[in-house]
Order: sequence, then C-alpha cells, then structure tokens
Amino acid sequence: MEDLYTLLRTQQYSGRGIILGTTPSGKVAAAYFIMGRSENSRNRIFVEEGEGIRTEAFDPSKLEDPSLIIYAPVRVLGNKTIVTNGDQTDTIYDGMDRQNTFEQSLRSREFEPDGPNYTPRISGIMHIENGHYNYAMSILKSNNGDDSSCNRYTFAYENPKNGEGRFIHTYMGMTLRENQRDYYFDRLEEHFEGLKDRYIKTYGERYNCVVPNYKYLFKVFAEECNKYGILYKMEDIIKAYKKDNANIEQISFF
Repeated sequence: MEDLYTLLRTQQYSGRGIILGTTPSGKVAAAYFIMGRSENSRNRIFVEEGEGIRTEAFDPSKLEDPSLIIYAPVRVLGNKTIVTNGDQTDTIYDGMDRQNTFEQSLRSREFEPDGPNYTPRISGIMHIENGHYNYAMSILKSNNGDDSSCNRYTFAYENPKNGEGRFIHTYMGMTLRENQRDYYFDRLEEHFEGLKDRYIKTYGERYNCVVPNYKYLFKVFAEECNKYGILYKMEDIIKAYKKDNANIEQISFF
C-alpha cells in the first residue's frame, strides 16, 4: 500500500484526483483535489451547494472559458455520493435518478475535448445502506492519445478495509517533475546546444509536456513496438506480468 501524501508531495503538478475509502476507525472518507496550470484554471475555488460542492471563479472578471472548469465535483443522491472531475457529475446524478447504474450513466460521456491532452474523465460513487458501504470508480480516456476511440474502465470495491482507499487521477504520458528538471536541462544543453531555451519557451515549468505532433509520434512509437513485439499498453503489460508471475510471492525483509 502506497502513502498518498508521500506520492503527491514528490510531484510539482498532480492535476485532478479522487480518493475514496475509509479511515482507520471505519468512517467513510472521500477527497477531491484540483490544480491548474493556466490562469483560467487557477482562478477557481470550491463552494458548498446543498449537500455537495461546486467550483466558481475566484475573480469573475478573469473568467474566460468556463466549460471545463465550472462544475459540481460533488452531488448527493439519496444514499449515494457522486464525486467527479467535471460536469459528468450531473450526467451520473440524472442517470442514476432514472434507475440507471453508475456505469450505464457514463455511457454518454467521453474524455474531455481538450486535445492534444484529452484529459480523462474520472468519477467515483459511494453507496451507504443499512450500515454497509461500497464504492466504485471510473476513468474514461482516449485510446493512447487517439481521440477517435474511448477506453472505459470501472472498478468496484465491496466491504472496503478500514484505513485503506483508492486513488484515481487524470494525467499520463511524459512528465517533468521538479526534482528531474535540472538534470534533464543539463543533458539537453550537453547534447543539443540551445534546445533547452526552446524547450523552456514552449513548455515552461509544466508537469505534463505534450508535443504538438503527439498523434504522429505515438503512431510511429506504436508501430515500432508492434514490429518488435514490445508491450506498451498498460493493460497488456499487467496481463503479461500476472500470467508470467502467477505463482511468485513478494519477498519479505523480515
């Protein structure tokens, strides 16, 4: 089990994330956080609305495009609490109010239309009834940067163990953490003189660095991996790992 505080504090930019689970004493726990790179994304705060919360502009005069930054991250429907990173909160609420399941309600939604990032839509649902607690989480993401296909993953957790939770977040791909930056810039300057300044001018101190021709580069990458039999999709890597190591147990230091 990984310590979430340790994981997040080592990253300069953590994007958006949802944590669902229980405290060590067995209380239901949920958390949602947002960060932003652009001035528009950073110009927002959480405010309470009924039993849930929503985002609003901290300075309305600086608000630009509200479509992906103003929404209700948390809404409550009876004994269910919905937590998401976008306006799919309302989609889930309306769908489940019509007796659809969590997964069925998300069928009409895909990843965010913010190419070339195509930020995943992450969602969670907590259900408490007669003293029993379970939850589910979902991520809707592009097919490795290909926006013509949406990959849908749902994870369900029944009778969760006290003191444990699950964390789902938005970003994938090449990243540049603060503790990597100096080394990376030194190597750029050593091997490609002048490229460091161009890189900084283009990407600044962004955590997620997506190149403009990402689709073409990923196509070439995928073709080369397929050519030489190299696994590159995480779901394929996990399946292969489990197949080859089915009877291997984690060694202990004690």
